[in-house]
Amino acid sequence: MSVKTQKLALGTVQFGLPYGVANQKGQVAQSEVQEILDLARANGINTLDTAIAYGESERVLGAIALDGFDIITKLPSVPDNCTDISGWVERELEGSLSRLNVSKVDGLLLHSPSQLTSAIGQTLYETLLKKKHEGVVRNIGVSVYSPDELSLLIESFQFDLIQAPFNIIDSRLKEAGIFEKLTSSGTQLHVRSVFMQGLLLMSAASRPEKFKHWSSLWSNWEQWLSETNLTPLQACLRHVISIPEIEKVVVGVDSLVQLKEILTALEGDCPIPPPTLNCSDPHLLNPSLWNHL
Repeated sequence: MSVKTQKLALGTVQFGLPYGVANQKGQVAQSEVQEILDLARANGINTLDTAIAYGESERVLGAIALDGFDIITKLPSVPDNCTDISGWVERELEGSLSRLNVSKVDGLLLHSPSQLTSAIGQTLYETLLKKKHEGVVRNIGVSVYSPDELSLLIESFQFDLIQAPFNIIDSRLKEAGIFEKLTSSGTQLHVRSVFMQGLLLMSAASRPEKFKHWSSLWSNWEQWLSETNLTPLQACLRHVISIPEIEKVVVGVDSLVQLKEILTALEGDCPIPPPTLNCSDPHLLNPSLWNHL
């Protein structure tokens, strides 16, 4: 196993939902999940990323022996009518631990971190700290959609772990100076969306029509891949893996074959991408906005 494979974390949303713009197969079967985790473990991948919102993902994982894996899960939004914030967090976390069949998790993140800046924010944060002090959770943090959202939060709260989007065309985190801020505060950075749900791996012919708006970006991307003799998978993976400030790179797979391809594609170098591949348009970079394209 290489240092590079140890930097991977396995995203598990596909284990609980038919997820991703490029997903042709739907939800992964339980038997294949077992094979994927066996291969991951054998290659030094020791972190699994899941969430309460990921359908059956926690339950699917809980049916498998998870020895040797650090588990990160995420709380959904606190309901509007909730009057007992602490009690709600306790119950949600207990439900996660029960479904996962574990006594503690390595990370507990908020899926809707904007709630920290609302009236319930302080209570929510203090409850996360309490669970950490109890030893049920090792790291607390947030999963964010943009550097702007994160910049606001890290001014007011101390986190152990941040998960944020970052990829070969989306370097907003770096440009916003977030890397340096997190490093200086001792906060781990896990990045996701390295393939943009598979969009970056698609051929021009299979890319959905609604993404034609960014045709010049795709042309630059295809030209650079041709010049460097890299596949989209190699370029996407090698670029993010090479960045020292990134602790883990979360990759989701919907088959055993995909994980094997990822492990193979990791090895080798990646030239520095040209500025022409940089994009800052949230309509492309935030998949939650794709339905409005």
